[in-house]
Amino acid sequence: MTSQKNQKVLAVVQASAGRRFLGLASLSLLGFLLIYIAIARSPEFIWQVFLIAVAVAALWSADAMRRGTASAVELTETELRDADGTLIARVADIESMDRGFFAFKPSNGFLIKTKTANRRVWRPGLWWRIGRRIGIGGMTPGHQTKLMSEMLAAMMAERDPQD
Repeated sequence: MTSQKNQKVLAVVQASAGRRFLGLASLSLLGFLLIYIAIARSPEFIWQVFLIAVAVAALWSADAMRRGTASAVELTETELRDADGTLIARVADIESMDRGFFAFKPSNGFLIKTKTANRRVWRPGLWWRIGRRIGIGGMTPGHQTKLMSEMLAAMMAERDPQD
């Protein structure tokens, strides 16, 4: 599902350059070190296969994170979307938001629960969606996600006034 690109963007969350570099460098270094150990140290064959499989998974994760953190999350008056136009959630569909300390949420981020479930999507370091739950954050600066969550909370309070 794609959204309307011509809406006014109220808030943007994107990965910070330092965290992006550190995360990508760490995963890539892990992948290359595991390949080096598997080839240079030549453990038993089963361990060699295991090390190479974990190395490939680390390098795949680094590439997925590189692609995911190249984008941004945008909040408009009607929707939360990825900068590429992918609809994350409609503001009218958001049931609740959790920014608490013990919430199962991304680092420096927040968790949204929607009224309807949607397909799974994962943009490592930026956002994920599993069913009705959406996590925004990860490699993002706290001030950006805090601003977006406060704006969402205000939009939800305006939409659903308390008695």
